[in-house]
Amino acid sequence: MHNSSNKRTVWVGLFVSIGLIFLIAGILMIGNLHETFKKKMKVTALFDNVGGLQAGNNVWFSGVKIGIVSGLHFYKDSQVEVTIRIDVKAQEYIRKDSKIKIGSDGLIGNKILEIYGGSLKSEIVQDGDVLKVEKTFTQEDMVNTLQENNKNLVAITRDLKVISAGIASGEGTLGKFIFNDNVYENIHAATASLKNASAQSVQMIHSLNDFSSGLNKRGTLAHELVTDTVVFRAFKTSVMRLSQMADTASVFITDLKASSNDTNTPVGVLLHDKETGAHLKGMIKNLESGSKKLDEDLEAAQHSFLLRGYFRKKEKAAKN
Repeated sequence: MHNSSNKRTVWVGLFVSIGLIFLIAGILMIGNLHETFKKKMKVTALFDNVGGLQAGNNVWFSGVKIGIVSGLHFYKDSQVEVTIRIDVKAQEYIRKDSKIKIGSDGLIGNKILEIYGGSLKSEIVQDGDVLKVEKTFTQEDMVNTLQENNKNLVAITRDLKVISAGIASGEGTLGKFIFNDNVYENIHAATASLKNASAQSVQMIHSLNDFSSGLNKRGTLAHELVTDTVVFRAFKTSVMRLSQMADTASVFITDLKASSNDTNTPVGVLLHDKETGAHLKGMIKNLESGSKKLDEDLEAAQHSFLLRGYFRKKEKAAKN
């Protein structure tokens, strides 16, 4: 009887022990408390606002859980120092220039910390290092931004209301454009002018086409000038000669002007010396009077008895 009672006590104790073992194992598995026994390293980060982050929240790196938040403490005036415990196995993947930010596990899930970035040139993070924090927008920041945007929308709506009222009353350029008939008539007239100008441009283009087609017709002057090198050279030579003649005439006129202004040249003396001009006029008068006397002497000689027969024979020979 006593032995059966002892056996029953042993079996009960055994079953209770097994149940406690399973209970402890389940608690460890559900709460991930087995991570507590892994070797960890400590790093810190300084946040201006943790946004509801609590001790025990998870720490992620590239989508993999590598540690937990072990504590939060106020630092100086308004900052919060967050202490993080990270698995030593993940240490080699985290660099000193890596950054950390606050995220959430889903849309409305618990807060988490995300470590990301880091260059291969930087050294591996060590125990006690401080990670750089990237500022993230919290729900409060989003609400404040939406409120500011709402204020801007209200101001824009108010301005649009004023503008639309001015347009409806015919004020401003747009209002006059819509409601003023004179503006429409001016635009209509400008459009008509542009249309006429376009038609004239078309005519000019046709004329240019006709002219260009005339250049291709054989026998025309334009075609010969464009295609015949002999005609072109002759035309070029004539133009060069005309240019040389113009240059020569220009030089002659220049020399003549210079000579006329110089009283030492014959032309200058004739133009500027009054005594020489009077003497020249006297010589011309003497020549005219001498010519008249010579005519009279010849007329008298024709009627003299000595030469009368000679001149008669000359007149008869001229008539025959």
